[in-house]
Amino acid sequence: MRNAWAVAKRDMGSYFNSPVFYVVTTVFLVIYSFIFFQILTFFNFQSVQAGQFQGMNVGLNLNDMVIEPSFHNMAVTLLLIIPVLTMRSFAEEKKSKTYALLLSSPIHLREIVFGKFLACMTVVAVMILLSSYCIGFLLLLGQPEIGPIVTSYLGMLLMAGCYVAMGVFASSLTDNQIIAAVIAFGMSLFMWIIGWAGQAASAEMAEVLQFLSLVDHMQRFLKGIVETSDVIYYLTFILFNLFLTHRVLDSERWR
Repeated sequence: MRNAWAVAKRDMGSYFNSPVFYVVTTVFLVIYSFIFFQILTFFNFQSVQAGQFQGMNVGLNLNDMVIEPSFHNMAVTLLLIIPVLTMRSFAEEKKSKTYALLLSSPIHLREIVFGKFLACMTVVAVMILLSSYCIGFLLLLGQPEIGPIVTSYLGMLLMAGCYVAMGVFASSLTDNQIIAAVIAFGMSLFMWIIGWAGQAASAEMAEVLQFLSLVDHMQRFLKGIVETSDVIYYLTFILFNLFLTHRVLDSERWR
């Protein structure tokens, strides 16, 4: 995997040395922070109201009312942001005429694909890490449960991996970065809302659609539950999209 790491370092250098990463990260942090503190403000308002009903056993849970909704909103924000990061993975190579050189290099295609994925995933992980100051703020002022926070970050990284894998695949289909971003966004949004169709389907079909939905598997992570089936789903989804990317590159190598 040495070659994959070399590809990843090259791409990470292009990300961190360009204004794209800093602009996208700033937009992500501003949006997420605004939503987080709005949720926290509403929680404080609810706490004040609950204090007026002493003796009525009114209790508020910081994890359920602040942390869980904030991670939901982070997932939506990443759905919008990640296609902007992944759109350049292969589309920029094609635009700058280095794509043919990349494919003709002695590096295996699987190492190229994994290197591109690893670079984007590292950038996204940095963004998520930078956003953790909001949770740190809660840890300083409150007493949230640590377990659901840890599992929520794990689930968020896995879901982000799915976004990245779809984005890398979309970028391999075209030399236009805007088109790549639109395709990636459309795929991610479709996998987000596919479970909604289960409301008008039969019980068996509804179960299948909910299983395919990225959101359904995230719910248990937010509750502090890590099920093997959910982890396997996300990893399989990532590997499937990387496999599709590999097939696209392989078909273009022999043209």
